[in-house]
Amino acid sequence: MTSSHTPEERLALYVDHENVAIGARDIGYRFDPQPLLEALVERGRLITRRAYADWNLFRDDRRGMVDANMELIEIPQRSDSVRKNAADIQMAVDAMELALTRDFVSTFVIVSGDSDFTPLVSKLRELNKRVIGVGLKGSTSAMLPPACDEFLFYDRLEGIPRRETRGGGPAQGRPKKKPTSPTSSKRGGGGGKGAAAAPTPEPTPDPKSSSQKQDLRKLERLITRTLAGIQSSAAGAVQASNLKRALLRKDPTFNEGDFGFRGFRELLRHLADGGVITLTDGSAPGDPEVDFPSAPRDEDGAFQLLRDTVKELMVELGGDPPLSGLKDQLRKRQPDFSEKDLGYSGFLQFCKAAVTKDIVEMDWEEEDAEYYLYVEEGDGKA
Repeated sequence: MTSSHTPEERLALYVDHENVAIGARDIGYRFDPQPLLEALVERGRLITRRAYADWNLFRDDRRGMVDANMELIEIPQRSDSVRKNAADIQMAVDAMELALTRDFVSTFVIVSGDSDFTPLVSKLRELNKRVIGVGLKGSTSAMLPPACDEFLFYDRLEGIPRRETRGGGPAQGRPKKKPTSPTSSKRGGGGGKGAAAAPTPEPTPDPKSSSQKQDLRKLERLITRTLAGIQSSAAGAVQASNLKRALLRKDPTFNEGDFGFRGFRELLRHLADGGVITLTDGSAPGDPEVDFPSAPRDEDGAFQLLRDTVKELMVELGGDPPLSGLKDQLRKRQPDFSEKDLGYSGFLQFCKAAVTKDIVEMDWEEEDAEYYLYVEEGDGKA
């Protein structure tokens, strides 16, 4: 009889206590391992818990660490050595020893924002170990998160304790934004050949939309782009778990909780309700298959926008418009246009799809090293 039981992950936790304790103190928090442990037990079984520091300098933290069943590794301060390097080296040696002698340990959790641990992370991954990094948002080196399989910011975890209540008086609200000039969203003049259109940022922010909604739009585009990439490189259905792993490989700091969702499946259901993706039951319970709708939301409208824009530019320019600058022209007519909302990885791919569907025609001119788009006269389409 075949068992469907999935072996649980076994985690080893290593804490560079001095680094995270000082980083937390600088932003008004106190490092308590309990919120971190609660986040980690959701990911697997904790086998080893070690914290490294000169504990004479962190007497106030010892009780909380012992209550959390942490093994305290003493790195005493010596007058003839650098305490920080001694702790880092001992932690790296212990982690490598465990990786080489305990095959059943599948995941290593490195709690530090120090870039000095990047080589350790790389070596652990070479040994086929998964690595979760943990650090403070403001004090973590930019080199460390991309090296990890997943990265958690301690100051984003639930239940972390504040060191002290800061300064008196209620927090002040943000001043209201000044209304955007109505002319900023209207079609600009001089759309001819001579008007060099500056590249439009991706995506175009809507001044009426809150920053949270803008972030959610960026998340939608990240997910559709990632899903399209997986589908183009692998045959078969895309499981939700595979999509989540791909998102973490792109951005190890990704966490659906930052957008108000309690779990990844809740995020996917939200996107499915909005017509961004479809969900169907997969072979594994609780791991649905993710796909694009057979007719992605407003795809017909996007293709029609492209066709109408090309036709207008053919009249304005007295010839076929080039691909370069064409996306800017679409956004003058529809500011929130993005091909990534429809799952296309780039604007050229979107235009090629339009050619395939006989929406427009496109030719490559070798002399100009440029694509030109046009609409055939009398093709009978609106």
